[in-house]
Amino acid sequence: MRINQFICVTVAVISISHTSAFAQQNRRSLPSVSELIKRLDKNSDGKLTRSEVTQQPYTRVFSRWDSDGNGTVTESEIAAFRRKLGIPVDGSAKAPNRSGNADSNKAEFSIPDAKDLIRVDGKTRPSRQVMQQSAYIIKTQAHDSIGDSYVILTDHNQQSFLNALKRLAKHRGGSMLRVKDLASLHKSAAEMSKLRDQLRKSKVRYLAIAPRMESFRENMLLGMFELISTLDDDPQLDAFPGLLLASNEKEIEALIDRSIGYTPLTKKELRPFAISQVPSTQETRSLQKSGILRKLFAEYGLNVPTVAIYGAAAKNAPRLPGDYFWSVHAKSRRDFLKTFPDPAAAEFNKASLLVMHGHGIPGMSCSVDISAIPESFSAKIVLCGSCFSSSPAKSDLPAMRQAPGGYGVEARDAFTVRAIDNGATIAFGHMRLSQGFPHLFPVLENWMNGLTVGEAYQRLINSLIEMQRVKSGGFVITQDASNGRQPPQNMLLYVVIGDPAIQPLQPLRN
Repeated sequence: MRINQFICVTVAVISISHTSAFAQQNRRSLPSVSELIKRLDKNSDGKLTRSEVTQQPYTRVFSRWDSDGNGTVTESEIAAFRRKLGIPVDGSAKAPNRSGNADSNKAEFSIPDAKDLIRVDGKTRPSRQVMQQSAYIIKTQAHDSIGDSYVILTDHNQQSFLNALKRLAKHRGGSMLRVKDLASLHKSAAEMSKLRDQLRKSKVRYLAIAPRMESFRENMLLGMFELISTLDDDPQLDAFPGLLLASNEKEIEALIDRSIGYTPLTKKELRPFAISQVPSTQETRSLQKSGILRKLFAEYGLNVPTVAIYGAAAKNAPRLPGDYFWSVHAKSRRDFLKTFPDPAAAEFNKASLLVMHGHGIPGMSCSVDISAIPESFSAKIVLCGSCFSSSPAKSDLPAMRQAPGGYGVEARDAFTVRAIDNGATIAFGHMRLSQGFPHLFPVLENWMNGLTVGEAYQRLINSLIEMQRVKSGGFVITQDASNGRQPPQNMLLYVVIGDPAIQPLQPLRN
């Protein structure tokens, strides 16, 4: 796979106050970023610092290039600045296209290295342009648990479910706590207080939350975050959580069996597979994220076979180069992929890690219909960045008629739950409106570094708690807040189905 072909070509520009002059200069062609860096980069590290940029007109735009304010400028930052002006990023003489032509943004497609993307937290925020392209990553950090024990918390009452959970608790040397109804637990201060004391006494580290399917709802999850964040005085989650969820007793038993028998995937066993959705020539950010993954895994000598589903308005959208890329063309917005092309299907059926980017609704993620998940699913780990990929059967929030991308929302099974039912051991998704790659990638990254399911999940949620400034008493969505389409707590509605004590991957970088 020729991953080096992914290197994005960007150009330098002068200040916004000279936009018209720049446009005139652009018609004469501008230097590419590679040319510019070769000219200015005195220490040849591939980045520019203010001390290196001493030539006009570049000196007066350095601060505009430096979008994250860290004192260095990368190719992706200069490319983002050019796109903000609506000027091609390849240094060509093509003038900005204002006609709406389908090819107008094709030259702007670029694939940065993951390490060059801005890391965002409560203090560092992405620009509007970066936000629109989802070209940033949430910064996460370690936050220890209050102890070292393993606890399963459940409201199951059928013996078959309980027997399976007891087997896992025994395997982990842990214990099991039972409550009547996880969905309504947050409504009882007395029950929450009692459970909080039990978790403190047990010195919990891993908390496996096993709700009944009817209990799996937004406020159930948020109520658990309220509980775990109040085990000590700080506002962060103080245990490593994960959900044990499947649609019936047979599948929960199978999930427990897989969890008990799971061993971390080695680099030799890791077979990534990516799926992207390209709705139009202008909307290619999901394809870009697959390109980022391909560059990342290439550092470890791994190919990432990729399927991209192109919408009717994406006829002239870019493709990813290489032998492991397949494009599928949808005839309409409702034309969801139900089977993969034969060569792609062969790679898909060998995958151990599936990563998906694009729009979604219940029963569809990234233009792939839920029926495309084979009954014998080989992928042990599934990360789905689309909206509604972990949607509950019954929601605490008002129904949405239409999801981002213009897709009608219907009552169908959740993509991640179906993946678990069909053989996955770990599945990441969102209950409602997902931010996609910026929140998905740090979970994958932490798993690649050898963290457990629960700790990587905890780090993500803790970062979002900090960004949203959520405090005790503010996790659960109230009736008044739920009247809005997207309450602030929506950002916290990420779900990881899987035993929180599992280590998904051996550290890839030794």
